Amino acid sequence: MAAHYDHGHTPAAWTGVIISFIGFCAGGVFMVAAEPVPFWGSMVVVLLGPLVGGIMKSMGLGRKAQGHVSTPVVRAEEPQKEAAAHVGA
Repeated sequence: MAAHYDHGHTPAAWTGVIISFIGFCAGGVFMVAAEPVPFWGSMVVVLLGPLVGGIMKSMGLGRKAQGHVSTPVVRAEEPQKEAAAHVGA
């Protein structure tokens, strides 16, 4: 079952996350250094991550669409019916 869930292991996902992570780390450094202009520039880089990832996905580098795979529903017997069967026996 785990083979069906890749959790976004695609070039588009990795690129978007890496770009956002770099912007986040740089923003942390500039926040501690009390540099507001580079900090806000870093926040722009954080927002570029999903944009770049979305563009790459539209170019075909994201997860491929898969058909819906349904799993069978297994239902347990109701405990009341089972208990009633034991009491009446």
